[in-house]
Amino acid sequence: MSAEQIAWVLTGLGVLAVVLTRLRLRGGHGAGRIDVGSRVLTFHTFFGVVALATWISFLLAPDDSPFGGNVVGIVSLACWWVVTTCAMIILLRWLPSKGRHATEARADGWTRGPWLSVIAHVGTLAGVIWFTWAYLNSKV
Repeated sequence: MSAEQIAWVLTGLGVLAVVLTRLRLRGGHGAGRIDVGSRVLTFHTFFGVVALATWISFLLAPDDSPFGGNVVGIVSLACWWVVTTCAMIILLRWLPSKGRHATEARADGWTRGPWLSVIAHVGTLAGVIWFTWAYLNSKV
């Protein structure tokens, strides 16, 4: 599989991670031990949309066009890193709470337990690391 094909597969997975996170946590009713603040979810969604738009533009546009140059690539990667940081914060909601007043983890209709969140958000981290490596090594 070529680097370009890997980039497109990871981009598609990024779309799923951004959209499904938004759907799963809308209204603060997602599973976990604690609620994620709406600001983190809003940042995740906003920067996810910007990252996807700029990254797809970067992948499709010729190198000599304004949409395919280094500035677009750098902006896109910066947005991807913001999304990944928000994703890791969202993933923290599954950490066990200690103490007398700690609450049990809640389940939702998506899964039982944190596995969907772990796969999506750790996958996002791995994808962004790969995007950064591919960009720095001129593979995309």
